[in-house]
Amino acid sequence: MMMAKNSTATTPQSNWKPYPSYKDSGAEWLGKIPAHWEVRRLKNIASVELSNVDKKSVEGQDSVRLCNYVDVYNNERITADLDFMAATATPEQARRFALRNGDVLITKDSESWTDIAVPAVVSEDLPGVICGYHLAHVRPYKQCNGAFLSRAFAAIGPRDQFQVAANGITRFGLGSDAIRTGLFPIPPRNEQSLIAAFLDRETQKIDALMAKKERLIELLQEKRVALITRAVTKGLDPTVPMKDPGVEWLGQIPVHWEVKRLKFLASEITVGIVVTPAKYYVDSGIPCLRSLNIASGHIVSEDMMYISEESNRLHKKSRLRAGDVIIVRTGLAGTAAIVTEEFDGSNCVDLLIIRKSKRLVPQFLYYFINSDAAAGQVQAHSVGAIQAHYNTATLGDLMALAPPLKEQERIVAFLNAETAKLDDLIAKVLEGIEKLKEYRTALISTAVTGKIDVREAV
Repeated sequence: MMMAKNSTATTPQSNWKPYPSYKDSGAEWLGKIPAHWEVRRLKNIASVELSNVDKKSVEGQDSVRLCNYVDVYNNERITADLDFMAATATPEQARRFALRNGDVLITKDSESWTDIAVPAVVSEDLPGVICGYHLAHVRPYKQCNGAFLSRAFAAIGPRDQFQVAANGITRFGLGSDAIRTGLFPIPPRNEQSLIAAFLDRETQKIDALMAKKERLIELLQEKRVALITRAVTKGLDPTVPMKDPGVEWLGQIPVHWEVKRLKFLASEITVGIVVTPAKYYVDSGIPCLRSLNIASGHIVSEDMMYISEESNRLHKKSRLRAGDVIIVRTGLAGTAAIVTEEFDGSNCVDLLIIRKSKRLVPQFLYYFINSDAAAGQVQAHSVGAIQAHYNTATLGDLMALAPPLKEQERIVAFLNAETAKLDDLIAKVLEGIEKLKEYRTALISTAVTGKIDVREAV
């Protein structure tokens, strides 16, 4: 049976039939398994080695290429196409951790317990490539198919036992005994191959559909930016006379609009607490916004830090007021939000602050900051090889537009309505992607635990 067209609204059990007969697995979390399957501990079907090969190169050791945590975390398959890190290893390490076709690598250390035992299967022999630190190297015995085992590690049920076994508070780790004693439902070897082939085929279909939806989101976001850019640089009246402001990034603008550097339009441009902000943090008190609290268009309350009343008075220069526009200056430079009444009087760390101005409606300024007209200038003036970063002087020199206030308000009302429609479409597509991800995980889980019989489907 092929995957149902509306897979986001169905379950794997509704698409494929069960096995003819089942038996109790002996594991409560696993439930029943097909009558001819077995439940085996990992140590009985594969060898397990925890890698001790660090990223640092040591003089006198052999040159190797290192398969690292991110290679496994970001890929279901380890192939020669990946850009492996150059490193060194002893001859013994190069032998023990060499990667062969069918090996399975799993993450054994992470900052989150949900990222423990994330698997990837080695799809070909990789001479000179070895398993790196923070990973466990699992080599299946003859009765076990590596592609099947990798899928089993990713399945709901089998994966949970490793996540629960991980120890830690701020960083989680999985010991060798916890890995070796993990339980897996195991069908005959030829059936493992059939299940792995089935999952490769079906997940490719799901991945292709998700890729189309992700591309649709990109197109909708591009349309959103184009809509904003046109409205904040051309206005809403297509018949209005235009002029050349002499600024490359802006193009033609309405003849009655002003164009000035932002520092001459804003009442003040300043920055949040920069020097050792952590020393002012307290368990509760005045909200203190950081860059991770700023999303495009709104303030995120999660992971909020706080400072005391005394510290807020000390740093009155960076105290926020309703109507201020705050901008991230490091990393996702240019991401902006408007300070709402809820956060009036709060403070911030390392954010750029544009004080509410009599010349600019806050939401108009927010839309301009998020337009291509501003983004081009931000990109041109950002510094830093890894992250975009700009300061108050750069922001002050930004060439900004100032239509009459009433016209700014009309543009804001138009953009609020039109971007809301696009945002709703984007949200629905994202919801579809999440459902496909859930279905994908459920399909893998039901197939490798024997809840559905896919032998004929292959």
